[in-house]
Amino acid sequence: MAAGYAELLRTRHAARLLAGTLIGRLPNATAPIAIVLFTRAEGGGYSLAGALAAVYGVANAVGQPLLGRAVDMYGQPRVQLPAAVVSALGMVWLALAGTGSVAVAFAAVVVAGLFTPPLEGGLRALWPSVLGGREERVHAAYAMDAVAQEVMFTVGPLLVTLFVSLWDPAVALVLLNAIGVLGALSVVVSEPSRAWRSAPREAHWLGALRSRGLLALLGAFFFVGTALGSITVAGVAYADGHGGQAVYGRLMAALGLGALVGGVLYGARRWTGAPERRLRLLVALLAVCYLPLTLVPGAVAMTALTALAGVFLAPAIACAFIVVDRHAPAGTVTEAFSWLVTFFGVGAAIGTAAAGPAVELGGTAAGFGVASVAGGAALLVLMATQRVLASVGPGRAPAGAVADGVGQVPGQAGAARADGVSEPFAGN
Repeated sequence: MAAGYAELLRTRHAARLLAGTLIGRLPNATAPIAIVLFTRAEGGGYSLAGALAAVYGVANAVGQPLLGRAVDMYGQPRVQLPAAVVSALGMVWLALAGTGSVAVAFAAVVVAGLFTPPLEGGLRALWPSVLGGREERVHAAYAMDAVAQEVMFTVGPLLVTLFVSLWDPAVALVLLNAIGVLGALSVVVSEPSRAWRSAPREAHWLGALRSRGLLALLGAFFFVGTALGSITVAGVAYADGHGGQAVYGRLMAALGLGALVGGVLYGARRWTGAPERRLRLLVALLAVCYLPLTLVPGAVAMTALTALAGVFLAPAIACAFIVVDRHAPAGTVTEAFSWLVTFFGVGAAIGTAAAGPAVELGGTAAGFGVASVAGGAALLVLMATQRVLASVGPGRAPAGAVADGVGQVPGQAGAARADGVSEPFAGN
């Protein structure tokens, strides 16, 4: 599969767009960790740290679909770069103001979260045009995208702890966001980003949310986000009693490394059958792997269990990308993927907010217990909405119609021609 990924990256613009998107998303990916460490360094408690991270996540969740819809309507450069600059300024405001004024701290994280650019959804909108619209290559790109994210989630916590150890949490906030602006700039000045246009869309105030299948998927990934968000705070509490910030960095890196390994293994084969059924299995395995975290063993064993908890995360995310493609209405490609980010982010915010009080009331095990309960809830949502997810919608081919179980051309929600200008498919 590594050879297949290398072939994809040799395609013109692919490596640049992937790298730029990952770098541009670094502030968002590390924000919960950076905010928690910054708040603790300022003398704030777990509840305040969790609340600030949660508010950032909620603001991010509100902004992503709004900015995603703006991208679909006005193009990527006119939205992505200005949003990245404003978001970075919000984090700089937090770093300079500190947490002495709680109101100012909350205002700063609201600005930073609300204007986080929808680079993730934007990249997935670009893959069909960059890869010539070839179905198997676009699906491989989704898997590669999920794996690359886990590299970022592995490196991100280490970067945060490195910057904190070299300087302090305030400097870490500023540096990470400056790097993020450079990543966004690299994407929006590229030829595919400048040329891309969304497919014509039906005027509807709900936009992508008029799809029942998409709503079902979003509900499940809300709880997956809750699980991941709670681990962020519970991990800090665990590290405080087992070696401090270095242990916390290792735990978060292990979580990302486990997901990286899982993503590589998942992408090493072609899958048959409906992706919706495969997603249920992956989420079930993800939920099972969260259970052992509540045992809170020694640091070495805990690191191994955290890595195991990450193994099925990247495969579940990659599979979810395909399900989004199958259920999103035409002309809503960036918005649909942004809604996935939004629901995941809201869930993560709820998880961080819930884990703080859980740790303070019931100890570290209770914090990890939030992740276990949330994983089970995600599975229940997918089980309860099987029929909705099985219905792909008018004009879309039935599940299992092609080798990997996806019965439509990737990017059908806003498929693009080779010249980067999107056009609708018949039947949408």
